Amino acid sequence: MASTAGKVIKCRAAVAWEAGKPLVIEEVEVAPPQAMEVRLKILYTSLCHTDVYFWEAKGQTPVFPRIFGHEAGGVVESVGEGVTDLAPGDHVLPVFTGECKECAHCRSEESNMCDLLRINTDRGVMISDGKTRFSINGKPIYHFVGTSTFSEYTVVHVGCVAQINPLAPLDKVCVLSCGISTGLGATLNVAKPRKGSTVAIFGLGAVGLSAAEGARLAGASRIIGVDLNSRRFEEAKKFGVTDFVNPSEYNKPVQEVLAEMTNGGVDRSVECTGNINAMISAFECVHDGWGVAVLVGVPHKDAVFKTPPVNFLNEKTLKGTFFGNYKPRSDLPSVVEKYMNKELELEKFITHTVSFSEINKAFEYMLTGEGLRCIIRMAD
Repeated sequence: MASTAGKVIKCRAAVAWEAGKPLVIEEVEVAPPQAMEVRLKILYTSLCHTDVYFWEAKGQTPVFPRIFGHEAGGVVESVGEGVTDLAPGDHVLPVFTGECKECAHCRSEESNMCDLLRINTDRGVMISDGKTRFSINGKPIYHFVGTSTFSEYTVVHVGCVAQINPLAPLDKVCVLSCGISTGLGATLNVAKPRKGSTVAIFGLGAVGLSAAEGARLAGASRIIGVDLNSRRFEEAKKFGVTDFVNPSEYNKPVQEVLAEMTNGGVDRSVECTGNINAMISAFECVHDGWGVAVLVGVPHKDAVFKTPPVNFLNEKTLKGTFFGNYKPRSDLPSVVEKYMNKELELEKFITHTVSFSEINKAFEYMLTGEGLRCIIRMAD
């Protein structure tokens, strides 16, 4: 790889030219990394619902042409000026949010919301100079959340790159760079259920199931899955979910159903849908005195959370989380080790694998609700 350092690399990338249209495999030019940047060779990437949401461009500022992708694993190809803790050949996970290690958030033990590198879905350029590192015949192609992993090579700020165990299989651990870590951390780092406790999970998609996985690892005795799609229930059993509730099958609020099932309410709940009503239910279903509800899903920007204040006075706790409260550079290596030590099972999240040239199939799987995560091999 050293022979390409400092040079423009030509490679394949899946370019979204306009909203909702199939991605096109193009030859792009990837510029060398600038100060505090690294250029990565992406070996495996995965499709997350966030990619689909912004590809559809529903309700956000459309930025096209663009290279999507943010769940991935790869190898450092070269580093820019000032980068001292990464070197060519290092195995890494690029992450949509970062850790500069210098701001108040990064210095705090209680936050992972870096001032400099927090997710910005509207920005399609690098923060150092406001320019893209991708182009086709001189025409700029925009970045996505600072990662753009649907390209054989990409340039990322060093603060958004987690160095991991080189023995970890990148085709498995790549899913830890977004959704799986988000759900897992929401339970383990924020909800913190005690051994033998009861946990309700709202939404049994990939993030919800990873939250259930966290409850299983924490030793919860009862994990209740709440979802409007009963077809998800059988799959959820693999992740330790013991009970299931479909709110549409009851003529009373689901929080009342859960309270009746658990003698007053669950010990912990984790909401992974982004639906405001589910968020309210997740809070109101926890037990008074010690119940903790954690919100993971992202609601509509105009949504309003309404609940009687007496719920707080009765010592129910409501928390939010971002990326499962993991600091990317500091914490992700240890999450990878959970997998390497066979504590965390990632294989059951991976339901499809396709070659890079078939990347649009991954979108089809996501749009039709087939499976959880589709791994995309960059080498056909």
